[in-house]
Amino acid sequence: MVDSVNWDWTTGEKLVSDINEWKASYNWVEEPYASPDGEKVAAIVNTDEAEFNVCENGKAWEIEAPFEKAWCLRFSPDGRLTVIASMDSAWTVVADGEPWEESYDFVWDMRFSEDGKTIAAAAQQEGEYMMVKDGVPWENSFGFITCMALSPGGENTAATVQTVPLGQAEVFKFQKGCYTAAVNGDAWDKNFVNVWNMSFSPDGSKLAAEVRLNLYDYTIVVDGQPWEQTFGCVWEPIFHPEKGTVVSPVRTAEGWTIAEDGNIIWDSRFAQVWHQKISPDGNKLAAIVATEFGRWTVAVDGKAWGVTFGDMVTDAVFSPDSSRVACIGTENQIYKIVVDGKVWNSEFDMIWKPVFSPDSKDVIVKIEKDGKRTFALNNKIWNRMCDEVWDPVFSPDGSKILCRTVEDGKYYRRIVPVSEF
Repeated sequence: MVDSVNWDWTTGEKLVSDINEWKASYNWVEEPYASPDGEKVAAIVNTDEAEFNVCENGKAWEIEAPFEKAWCLRFSPDGRLTVIASMDSAWTVVADGEPWEESYDFVWDMRFSEDGKTIAAAAQQEGEYMMVKDGVPWENSFGFITCMALSPGGENTAATVQTVPLGQAEVFKFQKGCYTAAVNGDAWDKNFVNVWNMSFSPDGSKLAAEVRLNLYDYTIVVDGQPWEQTFGCVWEPIFHPEKGTVVSPVRTAEGWTIAEDGNIIWDSRFAQVWHQKISPDGNKLAAIVATEFGRWTVAVDGKAWGVTFGDMVTDAVFSPDSSRVACIGTENQIYKIVVDGKVWNSEFDMIWKPVFSPDSKDVIVKIEKDGKRTFALNNKIWNRMCDEVWDPVFSPDGSKILCRTVEDGKYYRRIVPVSEF
């Protein structure tokens, strides 16, 4: 989680860097990325044929030799600038210009712990796959890996792995189960037909995953132990942060609903339920649901909002005080914000995840309209239209908003009072 207490919340406007000037020094400049605190902007740059580097606030990294290729440039939550790069025909992760000691045939799916202090990625070496955390690979490798996960605190990594070799036509072997989950490279004892999305408990000590037991039955497995109950289908489980139980959408004969440790806890049934969220205080559970085929909304504790959308509903979030929920709804490719079941009257071409203020009173979103991007706060659009903006951040006291923008090729960091938005 980003700690913004020590950020500069006093400087009103700051031109951090003119990206236009970078273009005179390089063959091309790729998509820019802004740091969480807004003090830095960076991009992958091409310095020569098949030679790449990273430029940060107009200054290139000081590296021993140019990268042969670079991708997935990201700032970690603690502000480190990271990239996946190829050197000497091998791939690794580079953080603030320092590469991991080990390199691999390929690296992908880079992810961070909540505080950003841990970096993990998936890697492939000589046809074998594993996870790598802070440069240290699993001791065990596998012939297949997917659905990677990193615990919130960065303690553990996990992934779906294949433990039984499988030929193209070996249908019966597949039905017996060739896949399981591995935590830090140690596979669960039991195999399954399929293993999909998984989640760690808040303290990182437990792992839950959605599995298929056979051609027809699905359930949730926690630390290798399946629920006693089976269902027609399940979706990604999550841990209750207070009780330690596991909550997952499940499909019953009557429709989709929510189960906790295998027991149904919602009386309601829907055409679909997924992307469940538990409120910060642990007392409420919301999920994206379909009240009928093709009509989407949010349900809180099993009660669906009255407003529905035909395309999709996504990015549902609870307010910090657990009293409110906001989401994005789309109908005929028109995006709208919904807060507490009420739709803002503004329409957009794209909307990003809603952000609540610390006191839960205000809601702000990054939006796109007519090819330009800006912010909308409480249904009011900011008066600046930009080429790019990044997710807005409220100050700890909720009175100000950090706005990171690119306008006419120049990257600005602005602190805007909520009262003046």
